[in-house]
Amino acid sequence: MHEDAPAWRLGREKSPYLLQHAHQPVAWYPWGEEAFERARREDKPIFLSIGYATCHWCHVMAHESFDDDEVAALLNNGYVSIKVDREERPDIDHLYMSAAHILSRQGGWPLTIVMTPDRRPFFAATYLPIRQSRGMAGLIEVLSRISELWRDNRDALLDAAGKVSGILALGSSDPASPLADDASERCRDELFSSFDPAHGGFGVRPKFPSPHTLIFLLRHARRTGDPEAADMATATLRALRRGGIHDHVGGGFHRYATDEAWKVPHFEKMLYDQALAILAYVEGYAATGEGAFLETARSTARYVCRDLSVPEGAFASAEDADDPGGEGAYYTWAYDEAARILGPDLLVWAQELYGITPEGNYVDEAAGRRAGRSILHMAEDVEAVARRTGTDAADVRSHRNAILSALSNARAGRPRPPRDDKVLTDWNGLMIAALARLHAVSGEEWPLDAARKAASFVLGSRTPDGVLYHRYRDGEHAVRGMLADYAFLAWGCLELYAATRERPYLDEAASLVSSAVDGMWDAKEGGFFMAPAEASDLLVRQKETYDGAMPSGSSAMLYCLALLGLYGDERWGRYAEGTMASAAGMVNRSPSAHAFLLVAADLATGPWGRVTVTVNGDREGAARLVEAYHTVYAPHIVLSMDTGAARDGGGSYAVLCRDRACQAPVREPSALALQLARVYERQMSREEKEEIPMKKFRCLACGYIYDPAKGDDEADIPPGTAFEDLPEDWVCPACGVGKDMFEEV
Repeated sequence: MHEDAPAWRLGREKSPYLLQHAHQPVAWYPWGEEAFERARREDKPIFLSIGYATCHWCHVMAHESFDDDEVAALLNNGYVSIKVDREERPDIDHLYMSAAHILSRQGGWPLTIVMTPDRRPFFAATYLPIRQSRGMAGLIEVLSRISELWRDNRDALLDAAGKVSGILALGSSDPASPLADDASERCRDELFSSFDPAHGGFGVRPKFPSPHTLIFLLRHARRTGDPEAADMATATLRALRRGGIHDHVGGGFHRYATDEAWKVPHFEKMLYDQALAILAYVEGYAATGEGAFLETARSTARYVCRDLSVPEGAFASAEDADDPGGEGAYYTWAYDEAARILGPDLLVWAQELYGITPEGNYVDEAAGRRAGRSILHMAEDVEAVARRTGTDAADVRSHRNAILSALSNARAGRPRPPRDDKVLTDWNGLMIAALARLHAVSGEEWPLDAARKAASFVLGSRTPDGVLYHRYRDGEHAVRGMLADYAFLAWGCLELYAATRERPYLDEAASLVSSAVDGMWDAKEGGFFMAPAEASDLLVRQKETYDGAMPSGSSAMLYCLALLGLYGDERWGRYAEGTMASAAGMVNRSPSAHAFLLVAADLATGPWGRVTVTVNGDREGAARLVEAYHTVYAPHIVLSMDTGAARDGGGSYAVLCRDRACQAPVREPSALALQLARVYERQMSREEKEEIPMKKFRCLACGYIYDPAKGDDEADIPPGTAFEDLPEDWVCPACGVGKDMFEEV
């Protein structure tokens, strides 16, 4: 880096990524009208480079190319160069990543785009070496060739730009249509076809954890009784927590693994990955009761609260993949070093438990050789090691804890990887949701305290008229909030309400959703735009439905709309229906790319339920009922509280309502737990479900619909019972009239 070079214009920015490039010889501009106007005035194409502060290959290209004087001369003379932090402006990144997929059928970061002065792209690539290498085009050759074409054959470039812009302008959603009835089943089947039975996870390397996909599988299994869906999720959760992608010493998860077995990670740590991991492991614990899952969620949350907290109470974005000692130096261990730290006895157990060896297991990709350092990973869980070694499991855990404590103390003396300390509203909203959910299931207060502090800061940062900002850093709030900011923060507030039963959090969630509807709802086609109408610097306002590293803003907003409906706020039903209809075409074509949208759609369409605990002058009794609710994995049933005045003095009670019908009130926690368990007691196989008659019948008196796929809980009629097979004395569970008052739908 040219430290003596002028900081150009990036020196005025707050983004850590932009500041990393401030002293380069390239005359970078931030995204904005100043750059666009110069490109128009000087009739030059725009060179757009998009990345983020903790991106390894962004660092490589920066040092290799953008610090180079020859590259800088080409860019400064022939182009107007713009740097964008993809985390600060995800709307810009999404737009030009879409263009990259159109132009080159690939994407990733750093993203390299060349476009016209009016921002229409005609060239796209990701990382480019400085010169042609191993079949890859070199940046110097690309820049020289595009300059020639801009001078001598511009019409070809403009024609390409026009075609790409036309495709982008068509929008990112289809005309409204119904969501296919079998979308969730096909999502499950697509995931099954790519599932890795040997190592867990999906697809081939590099492998991403995708915790929101695991949440889909757990909920799908709970709804349908599909054991294979549950097995895919739990096997992956076990593999992830044992793998090198999990930081066994400090807690938390790295972004992805470079191998099939989750041993060798790409070492950056992102806030959203931690939040999603906590949510998935808490859900896994609720579904299975495996204490290791809760332990993993807890250690991940402790890492976030310890190492990613900022003084304002919120959370920083990420820790870098690279550190002062080189990539992976902070997280890996040389054998001699481990021997010195642990001593001979613990070293033996470190070999048994975590695979530390003299030759090491970490491959230096840049050098193409084994680096002689070990990444901690567990080929087996503690119980398996105990059985293999003939040791009591409690003793193995004691050895494990001693190893991790010693390595943690030693690692504290190493220089940490750089931290990207900007605060992003959407990622913080997701972390607030995760911490609140952890509190609700574990009962521990510290996650709730952290969630409250973060929520207080982010909610308190709104403008007087309720507008959120997307980014905070160094005392500055900037970038008008986007759909994901409102959706994930609303989700956080809804989880806080579920954890505390404090009404203001529910009201905040409704207010955030209302603001998103006002600013980003597509009144013509339905669904939500990513960016508000005020985002006039975009070539096209897009919608985003598919899952990336985290659920889309549309998926999260649909989830919030569904939860608000379950809590009794019926204002949002038409927006939920419009969101599903807008996304249906894309979901129906590729269900597994929309796993979390299907989680939200399942909650929105039902069957679903609500437990209302009435605090009838008996707070201890109400607390026991709430505790009973959390003992059963019932993700399709929400909990609400009625804290009104005492009615009959009989103590607190709970009422479970499903599909517009309520069961008898219960006062005993065991009775509530039994009611919740019975909701999922009779699950059908996929073959049984296919044989269920599809005819439904409507009550002429009240409109209730009898659906054979659901049966009748009230009368203990199991799913799969055709209407003609119902007992003669069966009556409508909603109004009590007989079978003769029903008509076929």
